[in-house]
Amino acid sequence: MKKLIKYTAVLFLLLVAVLAICYFTYNEPLPNGKQGKQADALASKMLKELEYEAYKNTEILEWTFRGKHHYKWYKQENIVVVNWDNNKVILNTKKTEKSEVYIDDEKVINTEILNQAKGFFNNDSFWLVAPYKVFDTGTERRIVKYNDKDALLITYASGGTTPGDSYLWILDENFMPTSFKMWVKIIPIGGISATWSNWKTTKSGIKISTKHTLSLFGLEISLDKVKAENSKADILAKSILKAVKHEAYKNTRFLEWSFGGRRSFKWDKEKNVAAVSWDTIRVNLHTRNKENSTIFFNNIKQETADPSLILKAWNIFNNDSFWLVAPHKLFEKGIVRSIQKVDGKDALLVKYRKGGSTPGDSYLWILDAYNFPISYKMNVPSMKIAGVQATWEDWITTESGTLLPTSHTFSSGNKLSMGTVKGYN
Repeated sequence: MKKLIKYTAVLFLLLVAVLAICYFTYNEPLPNGKQGKQADALASKMLKELEYEAYKNTEILEWTFRGKHHYKWYKQENIVVVNWDNNKVILNTKKTEKSEVYIDDEKVINTEILNQAKGFFNNDSFWLVAPYKVFDTGTERRIVKYNDKDALLITYASGGTTPGDSYLWILDENFMPTSFKMWVKIIPIGGISATWSNWKTTKSGIKISTKHTLSLFGLEISLDKVKAENSKADILAKSILKAVKHEAYKNTRFLEWSFGGRRSFKWDKEKNVAAVSWDTIRVNLHTRNKENSTIFFNNIKQETADPSLILKAWNIFNNDSFWLVAPHKLFEKGIVRSIQKVDGKDALLVKYRKGGSTPGDSYLWILDAYNFPISYKMNVPSMKIAGVQATWEDWITTESGTLLPTSHTFSSGNKLSMGTVKGYN
């Protein structure tokens, strides 16, 4: 017995010694920083890089924390399903008393398990979405010089599981988080760092770090099976496609129209060739392989195709075809769909993350009672257009059976005619 006590005492002293060495080696004081507009601006730049607007609109987040805790978070409803071992908690994050607890699939009343689920979620979701929380209620933002660069110090003055914790975000040249340093109650050593790496861009458009490595002992925190999606928005988008008879559009081979009387088009969708005409010029634009395009002046083919004219035709076609067929393009690659409320009704926000002439544009589709598009609000940063509304009206049913608009009216009162619109096979 004496040997056991002696052995335990030695282990305890060794542990204390290790902790003391770690403390004096790694401990850093909380840095001083300056609150104000500069700190808020730095935080905003980080959020822009992370696609914060997409985060606000994200409907569902799923992930597994270190292979142990499994989550499905219905963010808009403030409900998260937490699973671990033989426990399942349907946690209401706003009204905890409305939560439900299940053990071995049997509903029970168990405050301990409920509080465990709440604690797990607060901790594990922080490692998922902490960068998006820098403007949460109760946060304080300060700008700090770290290695001669601006870093963002966030202090949680209130709220969460451990108010008073601070995190110093280290950002790259694009304002993307690469790591943070922590001053938190559960770790007695200040300034321990953790990486934010293995970033994944999700279906909802947000960016999630799936791996963290702590500077203390190299501990790794992994987030597996990470998903973020907007299933309700996808359902709404599909209802729009049904309303505009998208199946007929997919099977339509030829489309003809003009744009404000200035340009005219004949598009062979099957061959991916569009005849783009303006003035005395016609470019037979190969939409998949621009280098194969040909140019005609007064219907005479030019031996050498001017690349600048091909590029002009390409930009014209991308813009002018959008005003004809945009509602049919809701599920193309690089598009993020989400729902926003307009006058208490669902509207579909479509953001083009890539592709086309101006990636980054977004359009908020306003719908009628049958989810038919009647207008949209445009946000085109490259042209400094923000919230400009345009109608989609005078729809026709083409010979091929799809629906296409023939005119648009802007909020300024200006009108845009698509001319004589045709769709046939």
